[in-house]
Amino acid sequence: MTATHPRPAATTPVPSGRGTPVDAGRWPDVAAPPRASWARRATTAAVVRRALHRLPLRVRFADGDTVGLGGPLVEVHDPDVFHGRIGAQGLIGFGESYMAGEWDAPDLVGALTVLAAHAADLVPAPLQRLRGLWHQRRPANRRNTPDGARDNISSHYDLSNDLFALFLDDTLSYSSAVFPAFPARRASFAAAQQRKIDRLLDLAEVGDGTRLLEIGTGWGELALRAAGRGAHVTSLTLSREQRDRALARAREAGLDDRVRVELRDYREEQGTYDAVVSVEMIEAVGAEFWPVYFRTLDERLAPGGRVALQAITMPHDRMLAARDTYTWIQKYVFPGGLIPSTDAIEATVRDHTGLRVAHRYDFGAHYAETLRLWRERFTERAAEVDALGFDETFRRLWTFYLAYSEAGFRAAYLDVQQYLFTKEGTAR
Repeated sequence: MTATHPRPAATTPVPSGRGTPVDAGRWPDVAAPPRASWARRATTAAVVRRALHRLPLRVRFADGDTVGLGGPLVEVHDPDVFHGRIGAQGLIGFGESYMAGEWDAPDLVGALTVLAAHAADLVPAPLQRLRGLWHQRRPANRRNTPDGARDNISSHYDLSNDLFALFLDDTLSYSSAVFPAFPARRASFAAAQQRKIDRLLDLAEVGDGTRLLEIGTGWGELALRAAGRGAHVTSLTLSREQRDRALARAREAGLDDRVRVELRDYREEQGTYDAVVSVEMIEAVGAEFWPVYFRTLDERLAPGGRVALQAITMPHDRMLAARDTYTWIQKYVFPGGLIPSTDAIEATVRDHTGLRVAHRYDFGAHYAETLRLWRERFTERAAEVDALGFDETFRRLWTFYLAYSEAGFRAAYLDVQQYLFTKEGTAR
């Protein structure tokens, strides 16, 4: 069980920075800020304010002091605890401070976009060399071994099918859409998701009779569209909730004779396929298992076959900096995950497989719009989120997660790619 789990705990809520109760049983590190000495808080406050002075932000502290060059407003309600959290835990503390209500921003995405655009130079270079003093190491039990991967995937995707249905489009797609124009319109969201899926299926040349392996089922939309083309689909997932919903959708569509959904780790699959498709799965694999993942794609693919892969990416230098650290996203949203760089993907494919990179297409601006639509819908349906048993701290967590991710794409700190890999030989 992770901190994102919705089940109530028999504990007494404690006030957060703005008086919002935080359930200490569900959210122990949010309810009780880490200890930080006066010296560390003072040093952190000086570093933070120095960084903010040169950013296009307007940061207003509870004592009335305002710093920044102007721009999106950030209101810090409890500066002492805010600086203490950051001083003790860096960006984990920054996110937990938002969850606790110790700071807010009317335009959260705008504020986070500014910070994401300056992520590489927010902390002075001499202090960056001391990051080991406050960066946490990843917990050993979050490694993506076969057992660890099951726990990691379950902690996010098994939260509740009903929760995801509240903010996803009608296809239940939880990855970037490809829109015909900007700004994206909610009315065209499902069609934009299907456009993304069809592009991947076209890259993999999926058609009548294709033996297709999908690694990472989601809620089944890609498997259904592939089966609708006449393909025979085997889809792998570690989420029981997703498997149940995907199988139900296949039955409802009359395609259950062409779609098999297996509760199975990708490393356990033994079949041979004409095509393999995997959508935003590699981010959950973990760097130490990237060679195993790509070798599996290669080994499962018949000669002459094609792999279509969709992957979120980040700059290589930032990936290297994040590789051995423990982040807020890993702690509360995607345990065990790491976003790769295009350099890392292509080097791993080159060094560990016989696959060849035949095509790459990036479309990060589309992901920013996808996340905006998710975030707006999640916000609008807050009462329904509450009715499912998720508390306000959870809602602030997910609001921050969606806004933080959107900001990463708007600042071009993050990108998303569609890859085509090919394998030499003669197709059957």
